[in-house]
Amino acid sequence: MNKQETLNLLNEIRSGTLSPEDALTTLCTEPFEDLGFAKLDHHRELRQGVPEIIYGAGKTPEQVAGIVSAMIDRGQKRVLVTRLSAESAEAVQSRLPVPLQYFDMARIGVIGPIPEPDGIGKIVVATGGTSDMPVAEEAAVTAEALGNEVVRLYDVGVAGLHRLMARLDALMGAQAVIAIAGMEGALASVIGGLVDCPVIGVPTSVGYGASFGGVSALLSMLNSCASGVSVVNIDNGFGAGYLASVINHQYNRKSGRG
Repeated sequence: MNKQETLNLLNEIRSGTLSPEDALTTLCTEPFEDLGFAKLDHHRELRQGVPEIIYGAGKTPEQVAGIVSAMIDRGQKRVLVTRLSAESAEAVQSRLPVPLQYFDMARIGVIGPIPEPDGIGKIVVATGGTSDMPVAEEAAVTAEALGNEVVRLYDVGVAGLHRLMARLDALMGAQAVIAIAGMEGALASVIGGLVDCPVIGVPTSVGYGASFGGVSALLSMLNSCASGVSVVNIDNGFGAGYLASVINHQYNRKSGRG
């Protein structure tokens, strides 16, 4: 149940078309649904503005399909499944009565249409190298599925800084920037020193031995001397895309428009 549906319920009580007792029954059955192997948080959208998103890794196709079906049955128009392999996506699709759009590089499955952007502005997703693109696509597709316009700037790392400087127009016009890099993770600090919007650093596990699976990039970003840089966990493109969407929708939320 989202905010508009809750408001409609309250208006029905006020108009007399719905009794308080029936409304209470509806609300009491809404908070979560126990599927045995999962408990769906149907009030997530009411509390946070975004419905529950399924983490696909570690779940069987039967479990993912069961959760998706339960969400659709409750009227959810769009369902996201992150960290979903291509094989699992195919198996999940065979168990659903509705189409699943699979984004291979992002490893994300989307049931329902990608919405038109309704955020304040644009989210820029920038990567240090081509090897960072899977994490970047997870961030970008997540943000797009949450109603944001995304600009992709890939392979603009500090080893060739002129590549980044050539796209200052896109960076300066962003409402939020997601800076994704492995190795030494310097991209977040460089971008943080150029723009006037929040920068979300995403360290990746890309790099040679001393990168320690992304720990070096994580510590570099955490120690950034540029103001306005925040950091999510290693390879967490989803978390960065979600947070950037929250930033890009703040005015809408505060004004009650979305």
